[in-house]
Amino acid sequence: QVQLVESGGGLAQVGDSLRLSCTPSGRTLVFSTFIMAWFRQVPGKEREFVAAISPHSIRIDYADSVKGRFTISRDNRKNTVFLQLNSLKPEDTAVYYCAAGNPTAVTQVDYLFWGRGTQVTVSS
Repeated sequence: QVQLVESGGGLAQVGDSLRLSCTPSGRTLVFSTFIMAWFRQVPGKEREFVAAISPHSIRIDYADSVKGRFTISRDNRKNTVFLQLNSLKPEDTAVYYCAAGNPTAVTQVDYLFWGRGTQVTVSS
C-alpha cells in the first residue's frame, strides 16, 4: 500500500509563509508518472482542490483562491512534491492533503493515493 506523508504544516501569522512537502512511503510508487495535487479541508466543509502539477511539471493548476500566493512544485529525483504558501490568510486555515493520481485525473475521485494531512493554522 502506498502512503503519502505530508510535512511542514504548523501555526503561522497573517502574511507569513509555510512550505509543505509530501513524499510517498511504503510500496514503491513510480512518482514521476503520477499527477500530484494538494487539497485542503476545514471541519464541516467539503475537501477542496488547491493545486495540481503534472508528472513533469508541464501543467500546473491552482484554485482561484490561492493563485498568486501558493506555488506547487515537484522534484522527481527526490520523489517529493511541495506547496509553498505565501501571504497566508486566516481562511487558509485547514488540513492540507497530498494526493497522487493518474495523469488523466480531474476530480478528487480520480486520485488513487492520499496522505493523512498536515494542519495549517493562520492566526490574525
